[in-house]
Amino acid sequence: MAQDQENFRDSIGTINEDGKRAWVFPKKPSGKFYQYRKLVSYFLLTFLVAAPFIKINGNQFLMFNVLERRFNIFGFPFWPQDFHLFVISMIIGVVFIALFTVAFGRIFCGWMCPQTIFLEMVFRRIEYWIDGDRGAQMKLDRQAWNAEKIRKRVLKWTIFFIISFLIANVFLAYLIGSDRLMNYINDGPLEHVSTLVSLLIFTLVFYFIFAWFREQVCIIACPYGRMQGVLLDNKSIIVAYDHKRGEAENGRKKWRKNEDREALGHGDCIDCNQCVNVCPTNIDIRNGTQLECVNCTACIDECDTIMEKVNLPKGLIRYTSEDEIVKKEKFKFTPRLKGYSAVLVILTGILVGMLFLRNDLEANILRLPGQLYEHKEGNIISNVYTFKLVNKTTKDVEDVSFKLLSHKGDIELVRHENFVVPAQEMAEGTLFIEINNAALDGDKTKLKIGVFSGDEKIETTTARFLAPRSYN
Repeated sequence: MAQDQENFRDSIGTINEDGKRAWVFPKKPSGKFYQYRKLVSYFLLTFLVAAPFIKINGNQFLMFNVLERRFNIFGFPFWPQDFHLFVISMIIGVVFIALFTVAFGRIFCGWMCPQTIFLEMVFRRIEYWIDGDRGAQMKLDRQAWNAEKIRKRVLKWTIFFIISFLIANVFLAYLIGSDRLMNYINDGPLEHVSTLVSLLIFTLVFYFIFAWFREQVCIIACPYGRMQGVLLDNKSIIVAYDHKRGEAENGRKKWRKNEDREALGHGDCIDCNQCVNVCPTNIDIRNGTQLECVNCTACIDECDTIMEKVNLPKGLIRYTSEDEIVKKEKFKFTPRLKGYSAVLVILTGILVGMLFLRNDLEANILRLPGQLYEHKEGNIISNVYTFKLVNKTTKDVEDVSFKLLSHKGDIELVRHENFVVPAQEMAEGTLFIEINNAALDGDKTKLKIGVFSGDEKIETTTARFLAPRSYN
């Protein structure tokens, strides 16, 4: 590889020799891939901000209300009763990321991760605007606390805090719902002090992450970097340095005009260190695949710019695989990728089938715990039940009633006859089922019960009916 020793793997790029935080001052990226990343990032930023405020059939497009255990994914509502569907959705997401990682490395981190998008395309761009590029930032950091430094720091930190506050509001909209958030805003902060405190805590967390912790989230906190080490192989397409071309026989060498590098046995790498200076995680891509690399392509753009200036071919750092560099093997759809794809297709098919089979109203009817049957006149057996109806739609279900489908008998509701199940709410109550003992099959008979809205049957459920054994 590029270096004989691999002691760089003994520590991370954001820790210095004394074991203290080494602040990263990356050079402002530029180039073809950076322009593509900006387009993707601003599209995803728009999506992230707008998603909790988009409604599909009255359902929030994305919502993760952990406290009430209610989730909306792409407009599909998931209730606690649908937890198995939510779990399958999450597994599909993990398998999809694993498939993408096996094929293209940590591309998700560099192009689609909210952490990277907010840090690189929002906070660092503001930092470049206020503090300047890499050299100016390093000079400002060493500078004494004079009027210029205080003014720039206060301006930057204030803007960072305001943006963190806005991000916290969007984050809260994902958790409690955009409608509730807007109601809280209209009511005023003093009407919802606990929510305001939560909002400020979120704001401080985001401020801490984007103003100080920064790239350490990707290196230390995020488990994806570790997962990448398990999933990557020599066939994975990643941001890689072509060490065969860059080192040649006698290694890299500084650029000298009119020098025949090929005759001297030196590679195309001119050891300018610009790929290191532009890296947001402060690594040297020439050392090979590293945990800290988020495949942001900043080094590709910077290296291509340098190669163009010295009239050498571009692509010394590029999207490629180790096998392509060493063996000149092109990317193939390997059995490993086929296996992940098959699992992904199967799980997606299962989820789609379950979504189509899922009813808009879910009914559960259970015998009241601790209660036996009651023997009435005319050989009538009565059981008492509790029922719960969950309306998963955005419309009220009106004129709800129950009817026995499997046996002749009566169902009597306690307190009310037909009733309404409000939109996205739950209705519960108590009912009695009375059946002639002669029509029963045994001491525990399975009943089939229909739930009707007017004359329309909207759900079917079952319940166990208890009767005296001696009458069977």
